[in-house]
Amino acid sequence: MFYRLLSVVQRQRTSRGWQNWPSARSGASAAEAHSVALPAQAQVVICGGGIMGTSVAYHLSKMGWKDIVLLEQGRLAAGSTRFCAGIISTARHLGIEQKMADYSNKLYQQLEQETGIQTGYIRTGSIFLAQTQDRLISLKRINSRLNVIGIPSEIISPKKVAELHPLLNVHDLAGAMHVPEDAVVSSADVALALASAASQNGVQIYDRTSVVHVMIKKGEVTGVETDKGQIECQYFVNCAGQWAYELGLSNEEPISIPLHACEHFYLLTRPLETPLQSNTPNIVDADGRIYIRNWQGGILSGGFEKTPKPIFTEGKNQLEIHNLQEDWDHFAMPAQGTCPSLHLPQAPCESFSTEPFETLSVTCLLFHSSSPSQSIFFVSLHAKHLIEPLLSSLLRRMPDLETLEIMKLVNCPETFTPDMRCIMGESPLVKGYFVLAGMNSAGLSFGGGAGKYLAEWMVYGYPSENVWELDLKRFGALQSSRTFLRHRVMEVMPLLYELKVPRWDFQTGRQLRTSPLYDRLDAQGARWMEKHGFERPKYFVPPDKDLLALEQSKTFYKPDWFDIVESEVKCCKEAVCVIDMSSFTKFEITSTGDQALEILQYLFSNDLDVPVGHIVHTGMLNEGGGYENDCSIARLNKRSFFMISPTDQQVHSWAWLKKHMQLDSNLLLEDVTWKYTALNLIGPRAVDVLSELSYAPITPDHFPSLFCKEMSVGYANGIRVMSMTHTGEPGFMLYIPIEYALHVYNEVMSVGQKYGIRNAGYYALRSLRIEKFFAFWGQDLNTLTTPLECGRESRVKFEKGVDFIGRDALLQQRQNGVYKRLAMFVLDDHDTDLDLWPWWGEPIYRNGLYAGKTTSSAYSYTLERHVCLGFVHNFSEDTGEEQVVTADFINRGEYEIDIAGQRFQAKARLYPVASLYTHKRRKEDVELSDLHGK
Repeated sequence: MFYRLLSVVQRQRTSRGWQNWPSARSGASAAEAHSVALPAQAQVVICGGGIMGTSVAYHLSKMGWKDIVLLEQGRLAAGSTRFCAGIISTARHLGIEQKMADYSNKLYQQLEQETGIQTGYIRTGSIFLAQTQDRLISLKRINSRLNVIGIPSEIISPKKVAELHPLLNVHDLAGAMHVPEDAVVSSADVALALASAASQNGVQIYDRTSVVHVMIKKGEVTGVETDKGQIECQYFVNCAGQWAYELGLSNEEPISIPLHACEHFYLLTRPLETPLQSNTPNIVDADGRIYIRNWQGGILSGGFEKTPKPIFTEGKNQLEIHNLQEDWDHFAMPAQGTCPSLHLPQAPCESFSTEPFETLSVTCLLFHSSSPSQSIFFVSLHAKHLIEPLLSSLLRRMPDLETLEIMKLVNCPETFTPDMRCIMGESPLVKGYFVLAGMNSAGLSFGGGAGKYLAEWMVYGYPSENVWELDLKRFGALQSSRTFLRHRVMEVMPLLYELKVPRWDFQTGRQLRTSPLYDRLDAQGARWMEKHGFERPKYFVPPDKDLLALEQSKTFYKPDWFDIVESEVKCCKEAVCVIDMSSFTKFEITSTGDQALEILQYLFSNDLDVPVGHIVHTGMLNEGGGYENDCSIARLNKRSFFMISPTDQQVHSWAWLKKHMQLDSNLLLEDVTWKYTALNLIGPRAVDVLSELSYAPITPDHFPSLFCKEMSVGYANGIRVMSMTHTGEPGFMLYIPIEYALHVYNEVMSVGQKYGIRNAGYYALRSLRIEKFFAFWGQDLNTLTTPLECGRESRVKFEKGVDFIGRDALLQQRQNGVYKRLAMFVLDDHDTDLDLWPWWGEPIYRNGLYAGKTTSSAYSYTLERHVCLGFVHNFSEDTGEEQVVTADFINRGEYEIDIAGQRFQAKARLYPVASLYTHKRRKEDVELSDLHGK
């Protein structure tokens, strides 16, 4: 009988390093374990004894921190870690996820030698199948990225797939990707090995100890209240998995950790007649929504169905995750009335836990065929809604399984996040409160790397890689609604295996934050995307376009919205357009004296001691000189400043500002994002529209570039008008009190008719800003990027008389030189109509050698070429070490951009194309008749 899966092995409990764990001692009774006193204080308390908590403890102890206590409410590795399928996969869409998984793979491989605990590590490799050409393109893009970071992978033919795994049906495949160094491992044993190593390094581990809440005083962690007493501490790490959300809300100051659990299914079979070899490759058939791996000569197969089942929305869960009720209805339904001939358990199998669990009734029928060697399984009609049942997909991929006996259907919770990315980092509200949770069913693959990066964050202040895409501060309180999370994870879980083409959008949790103009713009054909919960227009569909076809068009090639965006860009350059940019983050910093100026001069690299009305583009830097934020600041008066930042910077920027602002009743920071609607009036005729509406001189003499003044627009007073557009094109930003938003918009559109005005969206904005070499934070810039590396030396004022944050690092970098440089690449031999498009993350080659990746790209309708932005590195051919990058190094190279394995020649530039600024059509040359209705 099959009694357990990836559970604690008794011999490991008596291994070196375990004997000192109070409640894990061999032969220790529950009463003895309960009586062990907790330490009164520690530097760090970690909650959670799964793969994440033990990884954090392991890496903190390796980095020299010893005063650490790890608490587990049940038994070590008894949560989701225990039931993990045990697959280590490095093939990920995000570069940071690839690096985490690669590190984890290498760490787990050497753990047994380090600790003496067997982890079951076997290098099997993985094969990712593609049933369609689009899926194959997606795999080719991933393959290109894996190769340049040192992870071996290759695109292979269906014939090669059959050679690597003879049991697979390959007749419907377009190709596949083989990643030979992927592996399988016992996830619980990995967690125990990490815990053992941490224990030997001084970490104290207590199981069967529950955290009640975290004690907080003046915005800082001071201790932890448990069911066995208090522990004073400076740092708390929430690695509680599916309980992380509830634990965050239980604090004295609630912390939002947006994640939600769903049931996840996989089945286990008895060994095949000819048992599978232990190194049989793992299979990911994303188009079939399933994965397959060897399991003791049989198979383990699961997947991510289209109709997942969220659980514990009300907060109900178990101390240890028992194997939930087998739900065959949800896992499988015979396609079109056919029944797979499978030996299935006719009585409940052993639970993975020896303890009882609550059973739920399910409806299914077992029919016996005339042959005593076969039984036929038919599920209830409740499962008719499943479009592509996982069991049917498995049988299509491995037809020989029809005569195989299934031992167990495993059903256990996995946690998912609103954007399919894990959560790590420090809380924006409470200093010393760190989180590592929400692994989206990839906890084993990410566990080692994620634990390392979080430990670096705590010890050194920053992780060694840019982890913004995983940072807790990318979310706000708006994503913590239980209803939102329940609905979103029902979309997220199936998306893990959906084909994700560029510019796809979530469909759930929408219209949460909208501009006052949303209904007006929607009625005029706006198509929407979401950023930080805010609806933003992508583009506007003309009345003659097939809206349904446009919405369903998804491709890696030239998109159907190409002509629409072209007309919007043309209007921005030749007439005037309006883009609703209300989502941008907006702060006001005011003081009774000079406190506001003093703190901003310390926090920002540019000089903000400018005359009233002037606007300054500047970076908010960290100690390493990297960008914590890139923003524009207008000086409203001597004691008041208005700061504009990217949309997703709302929480991060607020936290950074509050962190460095001393408690001073004379200094006020206010988030005014919701108070203002922002309209971007772009184009050479913007000045005409604004002049008519304000009856004020808007000439360059009266309203120079980068200037801000309050004006009347139409009947509305108090409109903050700024002479900038975030695109390099002429025009104005209008920050309008929300009660006036609809009036001002109507007036602008009415007056603008004779100048050819039209609405435009963010796709046009993206094209305009990239062709002008405008880098954006979060896409091109991050916390590891300095102004000197992206050509923004002019925004750093070393001599302004203030020792601003990052100054010393930049002075050192100016002396030593930079090791990467942002460049603009214009593709030469690329056919826009026929070739795959660059989107982001494409490898850059210089003189045939890998030199970096693109960070963003767009089609330039002016240059009639694709333009990519990306960083160029100078890797030594002998050692691979980075060397100084000079302008001469950039200019002397020959470049190629790798798009899904095909390289295209490109010209590198350190400055935008001059003709984009010098070639301006006169206003009187514009054919207004050509602009209406486009």
